[in-house]
Amino acid sequence: MSNPLAEIILLTAYGNIADGVQAMKNGAMDYIVKGDDNDKIIPLLNRAVEKAQLQKKLQKLEGIVSKKFSFDAIIGKSTSFLKAVELAKKVAPTDTPVLLTGETGTGKEVFAQAIHYASVRSDKNLVALNCSTFSREILESELFGYRQGAFTGAGKDKRGLLEEANNGTLFLDEIGELPLDLQAKLLRVLETHEFIKLGDTKPVKSNFRLIAATNRDLKVESEQNRFRSDLYFRLNVFQVQLPPLRDRVKDIPALATYFASHFAEQTNKKDLQYSKDFLKRLESYEWRGNIRELKNVIERAVIISDGVLEPENLPFEVQQSLPVKSIQLSAFSMESVEKLHIQKVLNYSKGNKAETARLLEIGIATLYRKIEEYGIK
Repeated sequence: MSNPLAEIILLTAYGNIADGVQAMKNGAMDYIVKGDDNDKIIPLLNRAVEKAQLQKKLQKLEGIVSKKFSFDAIIGKSTSFLKAVELAKKVAPTDTPVLLTGETGTGKEVFAQAIHYASVRSDKNLVALNCSTFSREILESELFGYRQGAFTGAGKDKRGLLEEANNGTLFLDEIGELPLDLQAKLLRVLETHEFIKLGDTKPVKSNFRLIAATNRDLKVESEQNRFRSDLYFRLNVFQVQLPPLRDRVKDIPALATYFASHFAEQTNKKDLQYSKDFLKRLESYEWRGNIRELKNVIERAVIISDGVLEPENLPFEVQQSLPVKSIQLSAFSMESVEKLHIQKVLNYSKGNKAETARLLEIGIATLYRKIEEYGIK
């Protein structure tokens, strides 16, 4: 159809109820019999025009939303990040559960949105819940819903997020915080696509696609009985690991530029610029809070700047960050290589020396000796 948004009105000289019903079933907006009251035609045409215009606006808005949350809108060109994007793109068209892992602030919710809007469920609901935000009781009622009178304060029926996500996507952030008994209930829902509301006896069906996210190592959590192993294996069909910002240093300028433009528009600061020293400080900082921390820092800098972002517009700890001096490897010394590797593993473990020693497969005493020997801070 060359114009799918066109509204069709059937005009016939030999109308009957059966023809009218069939026309409506075939997609006609309405039908009118020739010779009827001519006053019906103009109002009917006006309604058709209004409906077509509304559909056009809706289609435009859907296009804007789809573009905003598409993979193309995700900023990053570093190798590790592009690998994560490629994996997410491959799994998006399927109904396979996805487990997004990575440190807090690495963009797991952004990836969940992109996966949903690249799927066949993109025209349905994307329902999100942060499992670390609520108590166990509230989490259960939010997920499963309840019937009136199920508990004190349940004054009327409530649809849960499992029901709201029917034919769409359910995104459970920080799923590692979900209580063990609710993990068991969620596992059953994933296996049967049925659940029972609080205070009810009849099962409700829901065909949803699950995307879960966590900053924990669920394999370790399950081994230590803090997370159900059966649910972990059910979730871990397809895992996408998001790299921390410190491993994406070359993406920092693009991210900073995007955030700066966004907040400059909000604060009506046109033609905002930044100095080279400003970017150097950003690139040399560790960013324990990842992209979320960078966004907050840029927002603060834009607010207090006078048109040019300078190092003094940054928080003190970011101002003090200095470019990491490149280790001289002209002689390819093993000491230089070893020092650099130990420093990288320390950064990865967020300074946890016991974990660093485990990853390096050396004794903790050896690690302390090398840290002192190389002057690692």
